[in-house]
Amino acid sequence: MSVLEALLVVLAGVGAGTINTIVGSGTLITFPILLLLGVPPVTANISNTIGLVPGSLTGSVGYRHELVGARPDLQRLVPMSLVGSVIGALLLLVLDPDLFRAIVPVLILVGLVLVVLGPRLNAWAERRRAEGTATEQGHVRAMQAGVLGAGVYGGYFGAAQGVILMGILGSLSSEPLQRLNGYKNVLSTVVNAVAAVVFMIVAPHLVDWLVVVLIAVGSTAGGVLGATVGRRLPAPVLRGVIVVVGLLAITRLVAFP
Repeated sequence: MSVLEALLVVLAGVGAGTINTIVGSGTLITFPILLLLGVPPVTANISNTIGLVPGSLTGSVGYRHELVGARPDLQRLVPMSLVGSVIGALLLLVLDPDLFRAIVPVLILVGLVLVVLGPRLNAWAERRRAEGTATEQGHVRAMQAGVLGAGVYGGYFGAAQGVILMGILGSLSSEPLQRLNGYKNVLSTVVNAVAAVVFMIVAPHLVDWLVVVLIAVGSTAGGVLGATVGRRLPAPVLRGVIVVVGLLAITRLVAFP
């Protein structure tokens, strides 16, 4: 890899780290760049996942103020992300990628619908709880199931994992959107970190460590930048950014599978 190519990967890492912290879908920047530079697809996917972990971590730290008092919620959700990511990472190593990639655009679209309808779904849920026809426990279980599914998806591929998570969390929780974005960053960090460990243990021969280091350098800076920008966005603007990025992700995946 030339110096210019290495710089391109670092810059892609910055962009991915920034977008992942604000919305998600940073993989749609780094993954195509790695393919363009001739990195084999599975190696690119695995190395990219490992390299984005530091960026996810800095993004989560950047949202620490929004996460004050979030321990009870995260204690219920983090184990779901952990289990899901292990399943997804193992599926990547044994399944034909085309089987899963075919439904990725559909999953992202569902996530976008949930993001858009989040306020109305929350209001409907509150009415049901007030009428005694729904329970908080039921919502918690639904959220755990959704986070588990998002973890499987994130461990397998990860592009737009944040969009899907925000759709699930926004439709099932009454917490402010910025707080949920903090949840999303923590859960995404868990998924990426656990999947990275699985890859390093089960398939170390598929890891390109130069790519990992270059993306890690860029994503670390991008995570800090993303937290700075993302925390200042009003809820309607953040929701709009999520929708735009999600639609771009769908277009990218459909047009260039």
